[in-house]
Formats: sequence, structure tokens, C-alpha cells
Amino acid sequence: PLVESGGGLVQAGGSLRLSCTATGGTFSSYAMAWFRQAPGKEREFVAAITRRSNLYYPDSVKGRFTISRDNAKNTVYLQMNSPKPEDTAVYYCAAATTGLADTALAGYDYWGQGTQVTVSS
Repeated sequence: PLVESGGGLVQAGGSLRLSCTATGGTFSSYAMAWFRQAPGKEREFVAAITRRSNLYYPDSVKGRFTISRDNAKNTVYLQMNSPKPEDTAVYYCAAATTGLADTALAGYDYWGQGTQVTVSS
């Protein structure tokens, strides 16, 4: 299972770091990603890191969000800098046993329960 933490309320222009810890499995061989889902919208890709630490971002967060991983702690992070109100959503981490990054939900085998991030203006 994957367990997210670190969500909460943050002011626009501030910063917030999300964490996702995996238990079981071979974390270092997985690609890890973050997705988000705002009310009434589909879940969307936010960031991914492959088993070789290649990074992928959509244009909407590029330059503001940073994904990283610590294999010794079985943890992936999402550093959110300069968040905007439109970043408000439930954030989910996901694991792909293929080790390959994918922007599509179907590319991932395991999901966390989600953590709420609210950005105030």
C-alpha cells in the first residue's frame, strides 16, 4: 500500500511538500507518480519519476513542482512551490511496477488514498 501525507491549507505563493511512503514490494524498481483530482474534474497527471530518476511534468506545474524519491525510505515526494488556487485538489500517489513513467492512470498498479491540498488566494 501507498500512504500519502503532507496535505493541508497553503497560501498562494507559499510552499508545501507531499510525501508518499510505500510498504511492501520493491520500491526502487517502481516508477512513481503524483496525480490530482479537483471536484467535478477527471484525475490528471502531475509528475512522475522513473526507477532511473527520469522526471516528467505537464506544462501546468513545470517549474513550480518537483518530484523526488528516496529509495532508502521507500518514499516519493512532491515539492509544491508557488502553488495557485487552481492547484487545489486531492493529490494521489501511484506506483508502476513496470518502472516506466506514464501520464495515463492505466499505467499504474497501486494507488494511495489521497491527500487534500487547498490553496487559498
